[in-house]
Amino acid sequence: MGCGGSNQAKCEMGSTEKSIKAALLIQRWYRRYQARLEARRRCTWNIFQSLEYAGEQDQLKLYNFFNDMMSVINDDSKNAYIVNGTDEEGTPSKDGTVIKNPATDFSDIEVEADYKGAHLTFPLTIKMVQELIESFKNGRILHTKYVLQVLSEARKILREKPNINQATTAIAKQITVCGDLHGKLDDLLVIFYKNGLPSPENPYVFNGDFVDRGPFSVETAILLFCCFLLYPNEVYLNRGNHEDHVMNLRYGFIKEVQSKYKMSRTDPNQRDDYTVRGKQHASRIIKTFQDVFAWLPLATVINGKVLVAHGGISDKTDLTFLNSIDRYRYKSVLKPPLKEGAEPITGDDDDLARKVDFVEWRQVLDVLWSDPKLHDGCSPNSFRGGGSYFGPDVTRKILAKHNLDLLIRSHECKPEGYEFIHDGLVLTVFSASNYYEIGSNRGAYVKLGMDLKPQLVQYMVSKSHQKLTTKQRVSRVESSAMRDLKEIITANKSKLKEAYLKFDPQNTGFITVNEWAHAMNETLDIAIQWRTLKERLVRCNDEGLVEYESCLELEVLYSVADGDGPSITEALYRNKSSLETIFRTMDKDQSGTITMDEFEDACELLSSHIGTTLSKESIRDMARCIDINKDGIIDFNEFLEAFRLVDPHGNQFAGEGEHSQSNSVADLKAVTDELQKSTANGNGANML
Repeated sequence: MGCGGSNQAKCEMGSTEKSIKAALLIQRWYRRYQARLEARRRCTWNIFQSLEYAGEQDQLKLYNFFNDMMSVINDDSKNAYIVNGTDEEGTPSKDGTVIKNPATDFSDIEVEADYKGAHLTFPLTIKMVQELIESFKNGRILHTKYVLQVLSEARKILREKPNINQATTAIAKQITVCGDLHGKLDDLLVIFYKNGLPSPENPYVFNGDFVDRGPFSVETAILLFCCFLLYPNEVYLNRGNHEDHVMNLRYGFIKEVQSKYKMSRTDPNQRDDYTVRGKQHASRIIKTFQDVFAWLPLATVINGKVLVAHGGISDKTDLTFLNSIDRYRYKSVLKPPLKEGAEPITGDDDDLARKVDFVEWRQVLDVLWSDPKLHDGCSPNSFRGGGSYFGPDVTRKILAKHNLDLLIRSHECKPEGYEFIHDGLVLTVFSASNYYEIGSNRGAYVKLGMDLKPQLVQYMVSKSHQKLTTKQRVSRVESSAMRDLKEIITANKSKLKEAYLKFDPQNTGFITVNEWAHAMNETLDIAIQWRTLKERLVRCNDEGLVEYESCLELEVLYSVADGDGPSITEALYRNKSSLETIFRTMDKDQSGTITMDEFEDACELLSSHIGTTLSKESIRDMARCIDINKDGIIDFNEFLEAFRLVDPHGNQFAGEGEHSQSNSVADLKAVTDELQKSTANGNGANML
């Protein structure tokens, strides 16, 4: 009996040991599996963020061009009231009559009987805001008249606000801070659902970047302004770096307004008349938004202890000085105002330094564009191209200088929707979930009580995401990131080939992994761990050498190269974002098309900017060539087509058409090519 019991005990002990070993093996396998998923997730995140910041660098490189283009405003135009901040009631004309300001006079706009969206009267009520939310949920677009009225009323109140708002938790005992929304209306509605609508008992700080990138920027901004109108002392709106006309040209907000307000209504019998009216409305909305954005405060301080600013700080940040600046002069932070009496900037950095107040400009630029870094010190933000990198020592210095305990900022998408850095002194909050791709990141907002201790709330707006496993989510986001990266590689094939051949003068077709990674980094200027992506992008031989031609075989878009130079489609794709931005800058009235006069004005400025002479007849010839359907205006597709049709080696059309037109269009291509070269190193913001 005793032996039997002993054997049974040994058997149970052996079984337990096997179970423990099995559990440990499973645990090790699971940890390795999770580690691999995390490595893939971080690599994917790095790709998305690097591509995003590379685009912002490109935007800032066009700084001098925009400085010239956007200064061309017809003083006799109604738009001058909006852009130049003319008195609300209007200005006397030459004959003594008062011309109404189109930013505040809506008498010429009627709300049609068949309009099915929300109806607003002023002052607003909470019921109207709730009806507006339901209307937006149902896909209704707010009428032009109501949009302009909301913006006009918001402008009146914003003009009275200081540069730095002072918020308190004394009454409500708490306050909520939200980060970037970027036109993601669903995220804003989730915040209101989880946290409640703004009220005296539920104050909010919205920390900039309401618009661009997302599809519902108009609705998001209008809803925030309506909440502000309801509770101007409980809703605090900070300006972000995307509340800026120059950024809106590139990142979608202007395009969205033009699309949604292209026509005031559809009337088949009077289509042309309504089209013109609609375009005028889109222009008025865009320019009024531009004006209101310029009046947004630059930061908010809560209980005198928590600074809320969109980007961050630098070692030169002085809140007292910042509060004394005329913020409205910075209608675009990327187009700083000139000193009184200064002539327009000619384009070189020395001339810029003489004519712009750099000390003041930096105060504004840093709070909107800066990012924290792990190491001490302060340096230009080369990753974005504007603002500063600030380290823990800078954070401690500025917070101590102003007797602050915490900096809450946004500006950077974070996987979990938030991130603490600098020993907990800096909190980044980002409220747009699924920012890069469905499942790429959570959104978050932060609640502060009387003790000002942050309480984070996370969410993710996506029904399909909830049904996916962790591996499926990572794979989906990873595929999207790789697709974007392959598009960039495809758009730079010829440049990459040149870089590879420097390491392979014998043209063997193989280089080392380090050489391949170096060529990718130097050519594309994207800070990515290329070695970790080797298996996804290239083939290697048995010796571990990279077959670099395999990297150029990526099929993303189809193009036919002519000789060893870049293909037409490749060159077009590589510059598409810049070309679209240039197009929207030429479109002075924001109608979505370029008139012949606008094209002539833009080309004359462009040619003088880069020192290339174009005759008026040559410019008109270009315009006629680009206007393919001969309707007297140039749309974006026609603008792009002009570049696609030009053969870079012979100034001949790549496709069929009238060959006599090729030289004029080639002139335009030569001018814009020179523009790209001239702005490659002309980043005024980085001079700070």
